[in-house]
Amino acid sequence: MQLLKLRYRALLLGVLFAPLAQAQPVIKFGVDPSYPPFEQKQPDGSLSGFDIDLGNALCAELQVKCIWVEQNFDGMVPALKARKFDAILSAFSATAARRQQVDFSDKIYTAPSSLVARKDSGLLPTAASLKGKSVGVVQGTLHEAFARAQWGNQGVNIHTYQTQDQVFSDLINGRLDATFQASVQADAGLLQKPQGQDFAFAGEPITDKSIIGDGVAIGIRKNEPELKQQLNTALASIRESGEYQQIAKKYFNFDIYGE
Repeated sequence: MQLLKLRYRALLLGVLFAPLAQAQPVIKFGVDPSYPPFEQKQPDGSLSGFDIDLGNALCAELQVKCIWVEQNFDGMVPALKARKFDAILSAFSATAARRQQVDFSDKIYTAPSSLVARKDSGLLPTAASLKGKSVGVVQGTLHEAFARAQWGNQGVNIHTYQTQDQVFSDLINGRLDATFQASVQADAGLLQKPQGQDFAFAGEPITDKSIIGDGVAIGIRKNEPELKQQLNTALASIRESGEYQQIAKKYFNFDIYGE
């Protein structure tokens, strides 16, 4: 019986993946490599991070070549629609607003967001606390949209940047009072580093659905159900095999997938 199950599964996977193998031997993922530990560029120019390892694992499962195309985050959706790449794998939350423009895979993980400020600032992620203060966000992100909607019209100065590294730099140099981004990104990209020793999370993490949506997923052009199905099948397979969990353990000491 077990042998029959294995043969059936192999046949099913063969049917699902055969069209991709024939028509698309390569998957191009759009990525903004400025969001450690999810994606970052090494000194030698190579890319690393949880999203990178996850994408490579999905490509290996599908038996296709993985190509990473660098793109500023605020240009991700236009570049996807222009077919610069096949899918977005770059800490891309599946929100209702984004679903109007692109389709999404199943959830790949959950990412709450946090405000970061100097340890003695006393700031909280509220309009009242941040009034008159300057908060940095990456342009085109859900964090920018949330900050403008919740704080920007109540006396909080919202400053946008092309990359998260630029945001952290201005925070460290005193040009910003706080930054707002994914909690894990802030922890790995600043707080765990020597230059971040004077900073800390300010208040509790924000889990508003307008930011986290249905979790982080892979963005896909609309009307491409085949690619979506194949990525979902590959994701389910690496979670079932335990490969997903092994990749996650390299970067996180908690369950990044979430509920």
